[in-house]
Amino acid sequence: MRNVSLILKQISRLLFIVAGFVLVQTAAYAQDPAKGEALFKSSNCGSCHKIDVRMTGPALGPTITSEPDEAYLIKWIQNNQALIAAKNPKALNIYNEYNQSQMSVFTNLSDQDVKDILGYVKDQWKKIQAAKATPAVGSGANGPSGADSGPSSSMLFGLIGVIVVAFLVILVLNRVIGTLERLLMQKQGLLPEDVEEETAKPAVDRLATVRILAKNKKFVFFLVLCSVVGLGSWTWVTLWNTNVHQGYQPVQPIKYSHQLHAGAMKIDCQYCHSGAYKSKNASIPSLNICMNCHKVVKTESPEIQKIYNALGYDPQTQKYDSTKARPIQWVRIHNLPDFAYFNHSQHVKVGGIRCQTCHGQIQEMQEVYQYSPLTMKWCIQCHRRTEVNYKGNAYYDRMVDVHDRIKRGEKVTIASIGGIECGKCHY
Repeated sequence: MRNVSLILKQISRLLFIVAGFVLVQTAAYAQDPAKGEALFKSSNCGSCHKIDVRMTGPALGPTITSEPDEAYLIKWIQNNQALIAAKNPKALNIYNEYNQSQMSVFTNLSDQDVKDILGYVKDQWKKIQAAKATPAVGSGANGPSGADSGPSSSMLFGLIGVIVVAFLVILVLNRVIGTLERLLMQKQGLLPEDVEEETAKPAVDRLATVRILAKNKKFVFFLVLCSVVGLGSWTWVTLWNTNVHQGYQPVQPIKYSHQLHAGAMKIDCQYCHSGAYKSKNASIPSLNICMNCHKVVKTESPEIQKIYNALGYDPQTQKYDSTKARPIQWVRIHNLPDFAYFNHSQHVKVGGIRCQTCHGQIQEMQEVYQYSPLTMKWCIQCHRRTEVNYKGNAYYDRMVDVHDRIKRGEKVTIASIGGIECGKCHY
C-alpha cells in the first residue's frame, strides 16, 4: 500500500509539472486572430494582399503557412527594406519576383502584433481550405492547415481544459493518497482511536485546518509570494497605462465622417490639415474650408446647419453676420504631455511618414479615435526601426552642406540650421 501511495504522489507531481509547462508554452506562443483581424484591416494590408488570391503582393495564406521561420516573417513585415539592404537571400528573391516593387514598412507593429496578424491569416486560410475540401477529405492535420505552427482558439481552450482536468485529478489523487495512508496506519495499529473516531465524523473542523495551514511555512510563503506577484503586476499595469488614452473616442459637436471625406471622396488629409506639412501642429481646419464645398453641398443636413450657425451664415441671403458667429468647441483627441515635443512637418515632409502610421486607417473611421498609444516606448520603437532615407532630401542636403561649411571654417548662423522656422519658438 505504501508503494502505491508513493507512485500516486509521483504521478500527481508529474501532472502538475506538465500542466505548468503547457501553460507557459501556451502563453509564449499564443496568437490572437481577433486582434490580428483588427490590425490587418487598420494597417490596410488588404489593399495589396488577399488570403487566397495573388494581387499586388502574394496570396498570404499559402505564403505564410509554407514559411516555417516565423522570426523572418516578423522582420519582413516590420521592415522588409532593411532585409533587402542587408542582401537577405529570401528577401531578394521576393523583391526580384515582384519586379522590385517595395512593400510598405510597418515599424509601428510590435512582434506580438505581427504574430496576431499571422494568426488571423492562418485562421482564415484554414477556413478557406475547409470550404474547398470535400466532407470525406476534411481539413485536418494532414491538410494544408497542418502547417499552422501557432495554436488556434479551440486549441487554446482545449489546453486550458486539460490544465483544469489535471488539477482536478491531482486533488482527487491527494484525497485517495490520504485515505490509503489512514487505512494503512489503521491496519498496522499506528492510528490512535480518538483519531479514528475523528476521521469517521462527516463534519470537518475547518478552523483547525486553517490553523494547521497557518503553521505550514511553505504554504504561508507560497500565499505571500502569490499576493506580492499579483499586487505587483496589477500596480505595474496600472502605472504603465496611466494617461495612455489609446482608443479614446469623444463625441464631437459636429458628426464629421472621415470615412466619407477621406475614404469615399478621396480628399487629401492636408487639404484640411494644412499645418501638418509646414508646421509643428497639424491644425484644426477652419470652417471656411468646410464652406468651400458646403455652400452648395448637403445644405439641408442638420450637421451643415451647425456650421452655418457657428459662422453666422444665412444660406438664403448667402451673407455672414459676425455678431452671431461663435467657435465650434471641438474635443481634442490626441494630446501629448507638455514636456513632449512633436513636430508634424519633420515627420510628414522630411521623414515622408504617412498619416496612417500614427493615426491608423483614418479614411475608414466614421468617428475618429486615438489609434496609437503615443507612449515613449511606441515612439522609440518606431525610431529604432525606421531607416532614414536621406538621398534627395532637401533637409538632409542642407545639413550636409552646413557640416561641410563648418569643416571649411566658414560662418554658420542659426538661421542656416532652421533657427527662424516658426515651430522653433511658437508651439
